[in-house]
Amino acid sequence: MKYFSLIALVALLAACGQKEHAAPATTAPPPAGEGPAVTTTTEPQTAATAEATAGAAVKLSPTQGNTANGALKITAAGTGVKISGVVQGLKPDGEFGFHFHEKGDCSAPDATSAGAHFNPTGQEHGNPQGHPHHAGDMLNVKSDAQGVAEVSIDNPDVSLQTGSPNDILGKALVMHAKPDDYKTQPSGNSGDRIACGVVAIQTN
Repeated sequence: MKYFSLIALVALLAACGQKEHAAPATTAPPPAGEGPAVTTTTEPQTAATAEATAGAAVKLSPTQGNTANGALKITAAGTGVKISGVVQGLKPDGEFGFHFHEKGDCSAPDATSAGAHFNPTGQEHGNPQGHPHHAGDMLNVKSDAQGVAEVSIDNPDVSLQTGSPNDILGKALVMHAKPDDYKTQPSGNSGDRIACGVVAIQTN
């Protein structure tokens, strides 16, 4: 009888030992957000950032009898856009009206097919640094002694790829022969259109 009780006691102790060794297998996995969880969030954020910074481009081509041309980039800047790039073939040491126009059509020899200034809110023409003014009104562009202009202009009144009434995607960007006086209606007495290009999605 004692022999039987001793065997039972040994068996009971062995069972307890197996349970103690098995306990680590039930340890909870690392908290969420550590290890691989961090890695999986990196790629989508990078892709979203790249998509948000995608911009548009404008190839300015000369109208009939003119030589002004250039390549410009347009990127979102806050609630507006930034226009940057270089325009060449201009009159040296000159100043030129520079506006977004309502139609994305530069097909006419004089670019009149681009229509009037882009003006989705129905304002009078004016200085873009004051009110009122068209959404498409911008500061004049100035050329150097070689007839080259470095363009760097912020326009807070238009947007890019928003689908809003002030979206400039598909609109024209026009350079004029004379400086905008910011007061003559409806276009600032800036003269002929010497270059025209359409805002299009940048492909590279």
